[in-house]
Amino acid sequence: MLGPHPFTLFVNPRAGTPGMTVLPEVGFRRACAEIRAWAGYAPTPLVELAGIAAVAGLGVVRLKDEAGRFGLGSFKALGGAYAVAEVVADELARRGVAAGATSAELVAGRWRAETETMTVTCATDGNHGRAVAWGARRCHCRAVIFVHEGVSAGRAAAIAGYGAEIRLVPGTYDDSVRVAAAEAAANGWFVVSDTSWPGYTEVPRAIMQGYRVMADEAVTQWCVAQADGAPPTHVFIQGGVGGVAAAVSVQMRAAFAPAPMLVVVEPDRAACLLASAELGELTSVPGDLDTLMAGLACGEPSLLAWQELDRGAAAFMAIPDDAAVATMRVLADAGVVAGESGVAGLAGCLLAAGDSAAREVLGLGEGSRVLVFSTEGATDPEVYARLVGG
Repeated sequence: MLGPHPFTLFVNPRAGTPGMTVLPEVGFRRACAEIRAWAGYAPTPLVELAGIAAVAGLGVVRLKDEAGRFGLGSFKALGGAYAVAEVVADELARRGVAAGATSAELVAGRWRAETETMTVTCATDGNHGRAVAWGARRCHCRAVIFVHEGVSAGRAAAIAGYGAEIRLVPGTYDDSVRVAAAEAAANGWFVVSDTSWPGYTEVPRAIMQGYRVMADEAVTQWCVAQADGAPPTHVFIQGGVGGVAAAVSVQMRAAFAPAPMLVVVEPDRAACLLASAELGELTSVPGDLDTLMAGLACGEPSLLAWQELDRGAAAFMAIPDDAAVATMRVLADAGVVAGESGVAGLAGCLLAAGDSAAREVLGLGEGSRVLVFSTEGATDPEVYARLVGG
């Protein structure tokens, strides 16, 4: 379906039940209650891709389409904006202003005089920064967002449209993460990062709990769509730093027993999770991470995500940019608008399904039931038009 594209597939020899609880259920229940109470909340659709499944020789392929999430164009709103509210509420409690402030109270501006003195910050490839900027505007605080050279002008402008200050950092996403953390420490700002490292885990954990809302919706929708009640056999999910992949992994294990086979898909020029799996420990990949899949151009995995994926993922894949573009066009023909970073999971699925050895290794066949996530729409319309042709 996609044509011949080279890819790397690594079957995880350590796959099994993770020994560490990365995302406790109490935190997920809190995230669900807050996010589902937001104005404008609605589950995004689970789309049946019957034609694509038939051509790929698979039983069922269903795609969770995040293009319409809160008008931001990606699933990131579930994490970044939720974490901003948590950070602001925690700081109000620390200052003795309010204990247990809710998102609704923050949005209403109940403590606006205090929240306007706070600044949140992060590094971004585009979508996370937009979510943090939107969350800051909702909570009436300031946002400073650091973007690297690979972030398109359209994505940076979209972030600025929510009132954030944009600062350009030379280098890669990982360079901008370090600059954001340093500037926050120097200025007393609050880092709202979707990646984690030793000593910085609680905010990324809240972000990942927000991402689980998307996966939980998909579980409910799957059970409605699947008349015989059969769960998915496979889940293909994009990598990046690993936050969304880990959140999906946790939710699949919570919902289904046995859990479906989870395959993490990354750009071949930024495959830090695959490299970590091959090495058997957390590692980074060097280079300029020059991939069209800008939202996945990450060279250093998130510590929390790796603690889940090290055993929660059954396999890891690295795919070329051309395969992502081809998948964008396949989805456009099916009526689904998906951005270049949003299609990696489906691209990996179709490449594996079209390769006899990969089909055998992953157990893909006409009875397979596959869940994929389109994590973004056309978040930069100009880039989308150039790649897809309209």
